[in-house]
Amino acid sequence: MLLQPQQREKLDRSNDQDFYAIPRLVTHVDESFIDQLTNLYRERLKPNTRILDMMSSWVSHLPDDIKFDHVEGHGMNEEELQKNPNLDHYVVQNLNENRSFPFSDQEFDAVLNAVSVQYLQYPEEVFAEIHRVLKPGGIAIISFSNRMFYQKAIAAWRDGSEAMRVELVKRYFNSVGGFSEPEVIQKQPSVPSILQMFGMGGSDPFYAVLARGLRIL
Repeated sequence: MLLQPQQREKLDRSNDQDFYAIPRLVTHVDESFIDQLTNLYRERLKPNTRILDMMSSWVSHLPDDIKFDHVEGHGMNEEELQKNPNLDHYVVQNLNENRSFPFSDQEFDAVLNAVSVQYLQYPEEVFAEIHRVLKPGGIAIISFSNRMFYQKAIAAWRDGSEAMRVELVKRYFNSVGGFSEPEVIQKQPSVPSILQMFGMGGSDPFYAVLARGLRIL
């Protein structure tokens, strides 16, 4: 088993849909993180392709200078998704209740998840779905920092160090069996992250774990 039952637990066990019912039209990471993520997308995503931005919000941080064939949004708050200018279409779904995407096999060239992976209680099932909807050779990019809604992050994430969280996402990919060996990209802030968390300067740490779909399971 990838995670023990207690590792999936959240401090706030109330319905996630209630927690996300009020739109939060703010960014949850700083400009340095956003710039690094946009540049990573610019380097790894190709024009005229189909993109799934899962667990999205009112911004997707996609580069403005690349034209995509279709960007599908997926998230918890419809008002946030409606305001996202990058999205051609969107669906509202709680992945902790329904772990199956409403998309066809091999529908997307890339699947993106920005600063939300820490909230998945059944990541092995969701990553299997990422593989299912991803075209062979397509790329999945999971990015995160040290920020989170602490009460809604799973225990395995809350209780781990930043290095352990990187390894956890790698394990999510490897649990599926149909991805390439995960690649890790990271940049540490100029001051210790514990100081940054208390508003004492520095930039958000940047982590991204990437893998490509290899075959149909």
